Amino acid sequence: MRTPLLAANWKMHKTVPDAVGFVTAFAPRVAAVTDADIVLAPPFTALAAVADACRNSRVAVAGQNLHWASQGAFTGEIGAGMLVDAGATHVILGHSERRQLFGEDDAVVARKTRAAIDAGLTPIVCVGETLDQREAGETLTVLGRQLEGSLAGVTPAEIAALVVAYEPVWAIGTGRTATPDQAQDAHAHIRRRLAEIGGDEAADRCRLLYGGSVKPANAEAIGGQTDVDGALVGGASLDPGSFAEIVDAARRAAL
Repeated sequence: MRTPLLAANWKMHKTVPDAVGFVTAFAPRVAAVTDADIVLAPPFTALAAVADACRNSRVAVAGQNLHWASQGAFTGEIGAGMLVDAGATHVILGHSERRQLFGEDDAVVARKTRAAIDAGLTPIVCVGETLDQREAGETLTVLGRQLEGSLAGVTPAEIAALVVAYEPVWAIGTGRTATPDQAQDAHAHIRRRLAEIGGDEAADRCRLLYGGSVKPANAEAIGGQTDVDGALVGGASLDPGSFAEIVDAARRAAL
């Protein structure tokens, strides 16, 4: 049985006071949650403050990105060790915004995934197709290609321990959401491809998240699908009440 995972990606939102205020309001709402894992991914400037605010709770903290090098002349970048030092246990990699806006390809994501694993971070590796690719019937091909490229060199044991997030690009921040059946079809395909890459045991243990306009109203229906193990939430995670409702919905879906 895979434990549900709910991750909040705040993107470029929240100052340090905003972020700490969120934790102050959110943590009591989920204090009794023992049957789901919860991760907050604040901007880098608030990472240490959020980690400190979450210290006596079951809420973990993630970076939104990292560089594959541990240190060096990479202005504006952040290394895996720096994330660990700030209190992160997870990191989001290969998000569609990184792929589309900053030119990251699967080879780059693979290097970052290796760096994260070597530093002891749990990667949340994102994959997903564009609207044009879906309408051309290329969804499964695209997902398979992204998985194979982004997880190049990752061992079966490492696949079992990491997280894959399926985020259809056409549903991110658009208000459009994959139907539960569409989400399940994509997640089932991802699990099959993971089995081909790392074996059945690794594929069965790896947690798969859905991301793309997840809200309290649709979280339970999507989370109730066989191969959906939680959600990577964007806009709806910026409000502590909304994200707490999504956590509750995901827990109900897992029953």
